[in-house]
Amino acid sequence: MTNELARTIDTAWEIRDTLGLSTKGEVREAVDAALDGLDCGRWRVAERRDGEWRVNQWLKKAVLLSFRLTDMKRIDGAPGGASWWDKVDSKFAGWDDAKFRVAGFRAVPGAVVRRTAFIAKGVVLMPCFVNLGAYVDEGTMVDTWATVGSCAQIGARAEVAEGVIVGEGSVLSMGVYLGQSTKIVDRASGEVLYGRVPPYSVVVSGTMPAGEGKPSLYCAVIVKHVDEKTRAKTSINELLRD
Repeated sequence: MTNELARTIDTAWEIRDTLGLSTKGEVREAVDAALDGLDCGRWRVAERRDGEWRVNQWLKKAVLLSFRLTDMKRIDGAPGGASWWDKVDSKFAGWDDAKFRVAGFRAVPGAVVRRTAFIAKGVVLMPCFVNLGAYVDEGTMVDTWATVGSCAQIGARAEVAEGVIVGEGSVLSMGVYLGQSTKIVDRASGEVLYGRVPPYSVVVSGTMPAGEGKPSLYCAVIVKHVDEKTRAKTSINELLRD
C-alpha cells in the first residue's frame, strides 16, 4: 500500500499545476491517506532505517499537494473566541476526552498543533506551535512559546524550552536540551547561537571546556547544515562522520 501511495503522489507531483480544489479520485485519496499516516505516526517524513536516517520525499510532496487540493476556511478555537483563516485544521479538531486519553500526551492551553504533526505518548506541550509534518517523540517537553518547524524531527526525551525556535527540516538527536540560555555551537564556524536552531541543522548534545580543573559545561552542537536536497540523499550517520 505504501509503495502504491508513493507512486501516486510522485506522479501527481509532476502534474501538480493541473491539480486544484476540484480534483477528485485517486490523487485526493492518496494525499488524504498520506496525511492521516503522518498525523497518527504511522509514517514519518524522516525515519531511521538500517541504521541510517532517510527522508521520505513522497510524504513531503503529499503535504504540499494538500495545499492545492484544500480551500481556505474558518478554523475556530483561537484565544478569546476568535478564529483563524487557513487550509490546515488543528490536530485536535473534534477530539473528546477519550481521544486525548488514548493519545497519552498533555496539551495545556495555548498549545497549537497543526494536523499531520505527530505527538507521541508522554509528551508535554506547553504553549507552543508545532507545525505540520513535525514528529515529537516520547517523553519530550515543548515549552512555552517554542516553535517546532515543519518536518522537524525531535528525538526521544529531548526538551525544547520557552522561546526556542527549531527551524524547518532540523533534526535534534535524542536527549538534546535547548533553553534560552543554552549555547548552540556551530562546529564548522564556531558561531554561538541562543534560542534558535537554523533550518536544516543537525543538532547533538555536547560539552564546552570551562578551563583547567573546571568541569565541562553542557551545550548543543550543530554538527552540519544541509540543504533540502542533500538531506534527502544523505543519512544522519554519514553527516556525523564528516
